[in-house]
Amino acid sequence: MKRRNPSVVTQPRSSRASRALWPLLLALTAFSPCLMAQAATSGSLTEQMAQIRQLATSGQRQLAIQRYTALLAAHPGNGDLLLGRGRTYAWDGQYAAAESDLRTVVQHSPGYADAWSALGDVYRWSGSPQKAVDAYSHWVKLAPQNPDAYIARGRAQRDMGQLAAARGDFDAAAALGANAAEITALRQSLLPRTTDFNAGYNWGASLSWDHTGFTGGQQGWNDVDLSLRRYFSQGSLALELLRSNHFGTSNDAWALDGYVPLWSRAYANLRYQQGPSSGVLPEQEWRAEVFQGVGRGWELSASIDNLRFSSDTQFYGVGIGRYWGDWYARYKLQHVPGVGSGSWSNRFLLRNYYRGDAFDYWEVSVGNGRSTDLNSYGTQVMNNSATLGVAWSHYLSSQWGFKLSAGYAEGSDFPGVNEQLFSLTLYSLW
Repeated sequence: MKRRNPSVVTQPRSSRASRALWPLLLALTAFSPCLMAQAATSGSLTEQMAQIRQLATSGQRQLAIQRYTALLAAHPGNGDLLLGRGRTYAWDGQYAAAESDLRTVVQHSPGYADAWSALGDVYRWSGSPQKAVDAYSHWVKLAPQNPDAYIARGRAQRDMGQLAAARGDFDAAAALGANAAEITALRQSLLPRTTDFNAGYNWGASLSWDHTGFTGGQQGWNDVDLSLRRYFSQGSLALELLRSNHFGTSNDAWALDGYVPLWSRAYANLRYQQGPSSGVLPEQEWRAEVFQGVGRGWELSASIDNLRFSSDTQFYGVGIGRYWGDWYARYKLQHVPGVGSGSWSNRFLLRNYYRGDAFDYWEVSVGNGRSTDLNSYGTQVMNNSATLGVAWSHYLSSQWGFKLSAGYAEGSDFPGVNEQLFSLTLYSLW
């Protein structure tokens, strides 16, 4: 029998296997710091991005853009960093730079829904609603259950005057659980904003007080108007009770004021007012104005006002208006035949619907010449060489609101006598 050399120790198989694993273990040990460093770097990047976003949303956009750019140098092509910088560029009004970053993201990651959302915002804010609709459509396709995507696309379609498509998107958002109050406001924003058509209410009431002060020691004017309006599915009708005190003389009158739809994209405002046989208010007044929508957001109008004091006086007017996004601008020209100097007037109005509905807005108006547009009732006719007015309409809730107006006018009927105008109106809807 052959004996083994006792000096030779035979290792168990398990020891031999462990010895074979040592190179692998050593390699993993050497590589583990790299893995740990990569994890730490990733966490650090996420934290840095959160910090930069805080800078951007707190108004420090230039600093945020610099920080994003520095991180992109270390992480070139990172989609999240490009998205963050692109949004910040957009908030800062640098739309070309924002589009460049966001187009890069969607080209490399066409399934990145947030990037399409941000790109749509860039196009809408920069005045390219069709491109915005296209970008938002990608967002809708990628996130068909997200009501915000439909709302965003609906707003862009509204900007283009595609009101039926916009309403469809707003309705889709409502079906997906969007905020009911927001959807109501968005639907109301599709209504012609110069009308009083039904906006989900049956009744509306208002109480207005207007004060006109004069330089030169003349006694001021005060006008009060109480109105009750009934809304129908097709138009509205209001009964108004008016009291005016001009130069110490008071008169009362009543009026009917209505809005009625006519044909496609057309409606009319009709008004009849009956006053005293003689006094500061006209014995009789009536007006008719027809509005016609054309193109994308444009609106034309033609009007005639007839005021009867000792004789009849007519005011003929034409106007052109433009809606885009939450903005509205209008120019109106009026002519009074047979009065010689001052027979023409020019009026320009700029309005912003800052909540996107038909009720909350601020406006600025300027003008000159003889007009019926500056007062609440169409009864005060002044020949002003220059006028300036501002107004703010705001609803505190869905049922209660107010409007504040102020203005200044240089008088031509009374040389050297200027006017200061102030008005307060309270509204209620139910």
